[in-house]
Amino acid sequence: AVQPDGKILVGGNFVLVAGQSRYRVARLNPDGTLDAGFNPGPDLSVYTLAVQPDGKILLGGGFTTLTGQPRRYLGRVHSDGSLDAAFNPNPDSGVRCLALQPDGRIVVGGNFTEICGEVRLRIARLNADGTLDTNFNASTSYVVNALALQPDGRILLGGTFGTVCGQPRSNIARL
Repeated sequence: AVQPDGKILVGGNFVLVAGQSRYRVARLNPDGTLDAGFNPGPDLSVYTLAVQPDGKILLGGGFTTLTGQPRRYLGRVHSDGSLDAAFNPNPDSGVRCLALQPDGRIVVGGNFTEICGEVRLRIARLNADGTLDTNFNASTSYVVNALALQPDGRILLGGTFGTVCGQPRSNIARL
């Protein structure tokens, strides 16, 4: 993900960047050098990153801690890498993909079956503050690995599912 100032966020399962310890997420300066001041340090893989319009950074993955604090599979940090303690949707399994809608809402996909204390089968939409958007209640039969937004607002999803919202859809669908 690229921040408005041109800095580049990278996530994965690495433990070193430019010869320095960086666990699973790092930020590079526009010239490709490591931003030494940014180090949220999730304990396990980061699969997806997104930068919200206010500069806060969403991270999704297989982690259970972020900045040394409990944060399961989805978290948000401030632009300096410190934890946004107010954001805690707490999915019950991994988050594989994120998409930010123009109105600030966050579409989340993965292998979870619960988020924000509510049943949501592998896809959910959150409000910008991390609360559940209860007006969105799609579901898939198995993992959502990819999300994309169309200009008309429709949502494309890809994964290893066989049904979407109870309808046969093999691995790709549009909401």
